[in-house]
Amino acid sequence: MSTALPSWQDSKLGTMKRAALWLVQVVGEGNIFTKAQLREAFPDVAQIDRRMRDLRDFGWKIDTKREDIDLDANEQRYVQRGEAVWEPGRGTRPKSAITVNQRRELLAAYGHKCSSCGAAPGDTYTDSDVTAQLDVARREVLQLDGTKALRYVVECNRCRVGGIGSTYDMPALLAEATSLPSLELDILKTWINQDARTFSAVEDLWAKYRALPAEARDSFRDGLK
Repeated sequence: MSTALPSWQDSKLGTMKRAALWLVQVVGEGNIFTKAQLREAFPDVAQIDRRMRDLRDFGWKIDTKREDIDLDANEQRYVQRGEAVWEPGRGTRPKSAITVNQRRELLAAYGHKCSSCGAAPGDTYTDSDVTAQLDVARREVLQLDGTKALRYVVECNRCRVGGIGSTYDMPALLAEATSLPSLELDILKTWINQDARTFSAVEDLWAKYRALPAEARDSFRDGLK
């Protein structure tokens, strides 16, 4: 038997919890809402935009123009519901929430690049007009001793959204690495020691080819015949 959700208009709830309920009860998954509609629903909340963004830390997928180029600058799309933050004991930030100085240090430690794809702020994604922006995200890590821990990583807007709810499985990753042929494992160790991947000439050419417009790729293929 399902339990009825509290009303998003319940003033006894925190703003972030009310914003989550507003998405569920008013907007609906897959639908678009505007900044004006959000502020109209919460006229007395000065930082409602920030409270809405906070939901992403609890697995809620809310796209802006950065993630969905079909959206206007004032539009957002409620894509997927995350943790039921309105339930007792949920929706509370950990006491170890990252500080501004820690965020700055993390960005510097990662060389101001995405830990997943290597994108730097302002880089344009392939086949898209969307530019990369960096942020710090919390990810669950299954450690080698079997325990789980939350760790901070630097990710771009695309990788951050794609990684929501995922767990980094270190035992599985280590098993996969050690099962590689010795030559490939040596290459991996080199990349790890250098903290950078080196590309062969053919891989570099492939990347340059993929960056060409579609018509230019056709001409390039014809030129190789």
